[in-house]
Amino acid sequence: MTSASPRPRSGPLAANPRARWLLPLLLVVLVSASLLRLGDPSPGDLVELNGAALGTTWFVKVVAPEMDLAGRDALAATVAAELEGVDAKMSTWDPSSELSRFNRARSVTPIAMSPQTLEVVAIAQAVSLASGGALDVTVGPLLRAWGFGAGATAGATAPDEAELARLEMLVGFERLQLDTGASTLAKAHPEMEVDLSAVAKGYAVDRIAAALEAQGFAHFLVEVGGELAARGERHPGAPWRVAIERPQAEGRSIFAIAQLRDSAMATSGDYRDFVVRDGVRLSHLLDPRTRRPVAHTLASVSVIASTAALADAWATALSVLGPEVGPALANRLGLAAYFILREPGDTLRGVATPGFEEFLAER
Repeated sequence: MTSASPRPRSGPLAANPRARWLLPLLLVVLVSASLLRLGDPSPGDLVELNGAALGTTWFVKVVAPEMDLAGRDALAATVAAELEGVDAKMSTWDPSSELSRFNRARSVTPIAMSPQTLEVVAIAQAVSLASGGALDVTVGPLLRAWGFGAGATAGATAPDEAELARLEMLVGFERLQLDTGASTLAKAHPEMEVDLSAVAKGYAVDRIAAALEAQGFAHFLVEVGGELAARGERHPGAPWRVAIERPQAEGRSIFAIAQLRDSAMATSGDYRDFVVRDGVRLSHLLDPRTRRPVAHTLASVSVIASTAALADAWATALSVLGPEVGPALANRLGLAAYFILREPGDTLRGVATPGFEEFLAER
């Protein structure tokens, strides 16, 4: 699975845990006053908004001819509302969120949950089943034990076998009972927890995209912490070009470029969020089947899918599965995935499934 913080997306934005999940709404709204209006070929001007939320950064680019200041402010408010809605339901940093309340409930009785939270749980559970448990939204206790996620202790020592065995009873996606008819979620052990960070940012992207479409926008690009959704074109005949980042701990550069039309992309990797313990580099990506951080040569995975939530979930699962099993499963399922592998001599190699090759663009 993944830690409660985003994967290669970005690191913490503030020391305060609350700030790592959602910076004040004021920041989101004020950014509309400094929008960049860039000249662009038909079908019109490109309006850009950006800010910080969900423990990371976001931006929205909309092809919107003749949009005035009031329209831009309304657009900023739409984005803010969707981000705040996901935060209020699925944050593990905010103790008042719906998910935090569920995690605190020391009960195995089904608990009423919002349709949005249950939708994200259902997406995660489907990918968990299809990936043989590589994605698991219940690994929070294990992540904390290894020093990652909400509530983790900085500089914590590696858990011993006894501690890992004790925590095992609290982990297992199949031990969650989702009832969409009754709109409830239940856990098999009262101390189990759910962490939806492997899907929630992608879901937030999808919510924003749906809201923009509902307002009549046909050409736009939405990004939250590295998860992307594109609609229409940048301008006639030109799809949206998005970068696949070179997996490196310091600095940022482009490794490959993908072209998106009416699709979504998410990337998962091990190179932004990690700790060094006893001289060993430990990724925040944790394999719930071994109860340990992953240790393989797969640096990052990008997945293109119909929704950002689905791409987000599969990017995490394939990252956990590694450089052999991940591509094999992606090919078998027909997933559009791009793998960047570390090779001897500090070199990197990109491997695309047939489904992803059509999206690759020239640098």
